[in-house]
Amino acid sequence: MSDVLSGKGKNSAGDPIPPKCAVIEVHVGELKQLFDAIDPSPFHDRDLDPKAEEFIVGWAKDLPRDASLALVVDLDREAGLPDEAAVLRGAIHEFFRHRAETHRQRLRELFRLGRSSLVIGLVALAGAIALGDFLATLMKGSRIGEIVRESLTIGGWVSMWRPLEVFLYDWWPIRNEARLSDRLAAMPVRIRYANATAPDAWRGDWPAVSPRGERKTEAQQGTLNLAS
Repeated sequence: MSDVLSGKGKNSAGDPIPPKCAVIEVHVGELKQLFDAIDPSPFHDRDLDPKAEEFIVGWAKDLPRDASLALVVDLDREAGLPDEAAVLRGAIHEFFRHRAETHRQRLRELFRLGRSSLVIGLVALAGAIALGDFLATLMKGSRIGEIVRESLTIGGWVSMWRPLEVFLYDWWPIRNEARLSDRLAAMPVRIRYANATAPDAWRGDWPAVSPRGERKTEAQQGTLNLAS
């Protein structure tokens, strides 16, 4: 069993990773690269960097929906503050809890829009059918009357397009995003240290300093990549 899975390695810290977990691996030079540097929120509530979020969510989507998830952060420095793994886990969990709630709010708003659109569509459909029948009766025996009635009926059904789209297609991708966020908000998080920098490099990294405390060029920053 590897150090990452057992949680007993000297160069790692954080939650033990169960053996059957599907592990998402992120490689960064500094922990602060995981977070959005322009977000003014306290570090516990700070958003993940959009690229880090996209990477983690994209990897999770490629895994089976019933798989237990875990996150391992490969970090190019030695261990720093004793509780930095716990702080990282809390920040990541809080971000994905907020993401799940955001998607559920979107789902509630979508259903509210769908209900309003359904009422409008049904009224429009009923009105179009009634008007078409009335005009067809006035022009009884006329080909034009039949064409007008059929045209109004088609227009009435077109007005039902939006509520049908909401209730048949639009809602389930949002629900899936919320459920995925719930899984990510509960996953174990572990840091694996690489000792690739100076021993005191952690002093300039999160959570010892804010992600906004030091800015580096893109060439100096680490990158997200899949573990081999």
